Amino acid sequence: MKINHQDYNNVTVVELGGEFVEEYCKVFQDTMTELIKKQRSGIVLDMSKVPFIDSSGLGMLLWLRDYCHENKSQLKLAGLDSNITKILEITRLDSKLDRYEELSEAVKSFT
Repeated sequence: MKINHQDYNNVTVVELGGEFVEEYCKVFQDTMTELIKKQRSGIVLDMSKVPFIDSSGLGMLLWLRDYCHENKSQLKLAGLDSNITKILEITRLDSKLDRYEELSEAVKSFT
């Protein structure tokens, strides 16, 4: 999985690419911990290039949501494909994560 990030004002957009599976969770957690330490008001995960997420990846999304909350930041997801949307619905995580179809909508929601 590739992880790239870009700052827009006080929001960091993190673009994920590839399958979000267990073997990448440690790198994801370390990267997100460092980004959130920068006191960002919001994190947007652009998941438009993530074709699959496993249970470990889902766990990381919940960890990130909670970690953001603990650090006075917000997490928003953008660009979820239909497969990941379906996985979130089946696991009932869709109601626990703030989701947007478009990246621009998620970024604008912070203003």
